[in-house]
Amino acid sequence: MSTPFEIDDCQEYLNTVRTELPKGRIYFRGQSKLVGAGYELKPSIGRYKKLESLTLFQRDETEREVLGVFTNHLLTYVHHLPRNDWEALAIAQHHGLPTRFMDWTTNPLVALYFAARDTKLDDNDKPMNSAVYVLTSEPVRFSELGRPAEDAIKPVGDSATTPATAPSGYEDFGVEDEAAGRPVTGSLEPSKAVLAGPPTEMAKQPAAEAPVVSPFAISENVIYDPPHVSPRIRAQDGVLLACHQPMQPLEEADYLEIVIKHEAHDDIRRRLDQYGVFDKQLFPDLDGIAKWLKYRVFEIDGKC
Repeated sequence: MSTPFEIDDCQEYLNTVRTELPKGRIYFRGQSKLVGAGYELKPSIGRYKKLESLTLFQRDETEREVLGVFTNHLLTYVHHLPRNDWEALAIAQHHGLPTRFMDWTTNPLVALYFAARDTKLDDNDKPMNSAVYVLTSEPVRFSELGRPAEDAIKPVGDSATTPATAPSGYEDFGVEDEAAGRPVTGSLEPSKAVLAGPPTEMAKQPAAEAPVVSPFAISENVIYDPPHVSPRIRAQDGVLLACHQPMQPLEEADYLEIVIKHEAHDDIRRRLDQYGVFDKQLFPDLDGIAKWLKYRVFEIDGKC
């Protein structure tokens, strides 16, 4: 884990996210307790100590059986049944069932909300710092699992082929096309395509759909963008990290820590409420309305 950043206010957090983090697709997770305080980065099912005494096969069977029972009850409560175990696990995770999924978000303000919304107390009743964790590893995405390698298709040549001398179109954008003006050559292997009629025509074959890899059979962590089974997932820009070793916490090399000092929590809560990143918006249901009113009226003595 990288040396943590320590945040004293909301603006410092925004500056850190904008200027200090690696470029590219970033995933955030807000926690009211630090990893160093004993709340490791692991999925909810990994927090049950009694599962540690089971063999890998026994834990796998337990997960499958629990998911099977949960899925059997879905028809009464949902309009659309999940198409695979990934969707079923996402619904189960949303409703509080321990799974091998971890909740992350692509929105740094959502992560900040979960880090600062409730200030926890230690064993001596002293307020504790919280943290936003940033995933620095690059897990494979679910959409890339089982994607077949695409065969390169070579154009068919014949005696009538002439060098291509027409403009490529790239010049309109100020980009030179190095391939322009080169003759088209090569051959198409019969095993790669079915020819019909003249050799310049090729019958299109529908690509075989690759089977979906089970979340219980993955050999590395996978980022899964779940269907919007709930307005909360959409509102929170949520993604799920499927952990192939759910009993083990993430390695320190896989993330960095942004410490949010407890003294900044109150100001951050007020600022996020002003920004529209708070209970009512992130939990677009009656629970969110109740949490928002509780904060406004009873926690800060404000107005509805």
